Amino acid sequence: MYLNADRNKVTTFTGIESGFMEEGKRQKQIAGLLNEEMNTIFQRLGLNMLEGGMVSIADVKVTPDLLEARFYLSLFQVKDPEAVLQKIEDRHHEIKKELAAQVRHQLRSIPVLKFFRDDTLDHVFKMEELFKKIQQERPASSDDSSAS
Repeated sequence: MYLNADRNKVTTFTGIESGFMEEGKRQKQIAGLLNEEMNTIFQRLGLNMLEGGMVSIADVKVTPDLLEARFYLSLFQVKDPEAVLQKIEDRHHEIKKELAAQVRHQLRSIPVLKFFRDDTLDHVFKMEELFKKIQQERPASSDDSSAS
């Protein structure tokens, strides 16, 4: 931290690149640890198979102050994604207790756990469908242009 010439504003040095704050080394380490432990906990508690589909942790982001961890869940062939997120939220206390038991020697405090749906797979499937449509329309449009 340093004082600006203004002397009223305190500015911190951060790794800002094109508007996005880059994750620090410790954040990445903790995110990796939480990801690994949470996958084990999900398997042990039976949370990896819900609503006829598979639930997996796609990504973990930890805030710079290490007080909040955001888990992005990938839901594959799940009938009701909102119900799955609600079931996980309902077992939040149990999940946090398990996590605390696993990482208590590696972290000073257990971060607040927040769960979000990772919709990357949905976007991938939509893009594939669009590409298929384009491929199907292309031969038809090239046939029309050669007939004229």
